[in-house]
Amino acid sequence: MSPAYGRCYDPSGACYGIPTYPWRLAPPGYATRRQLRAEGLRPGGQPVAAQLMRRSPRRPGGVTVAYLYRVDLARPVRPMTSRKWGALALAMLARRTCPQCRTDAGYVIPRSLGTCVTCAYPTPETTAA
Repeated sequence: MSPAYGRCYDPSGACYGIPTYPWRLAPPGYATRRQLRAEGLRPGGQPVAAQLMRRSPRRPGGVTVAYLYRVDLARPVRPMTSRKWGALALAMLARRTCPQCRTDAGYVIPRSLGTCVTCAYPTPETTAA
C-alpha cells in the first residue's frame, strides 16, 4: 500500500470514528447511496457504516468523503404511486412553462435566463407577430 493511502486506511475506526478505506478499496458488502440505488435499494434508515476517503486539493481540508451503507441492511426502493407520478408530471410542466409568454417551451427553462429562449432573445420576426 502506498503512503498516500496511509491516512485513508483505518478499518477499525480508531482515527475517524467509523471504518475508513481508501477510494475504490471498500470491502464487499458496502455500497454508496448511488450504488444502492442502481441495485434498486435504499439505506432504509440505517446509520453510515463506513466511509471512503481520498485527497482532493479543490475541497476545504483537502479530502473527499463518500459514505458507505451495508447492503444486507438496505431495503427496496419504494415504488412510485400514481399520485407521485402525477405530482412529478406537474412539477416538470411548471419547469417547462415560460413565465413571460405562458407557453410550454418543450424543454426545461434555464434558470440563468428565467424565460424561454424566444422571450429572452427576441428577434424582429418574433416581435412583429
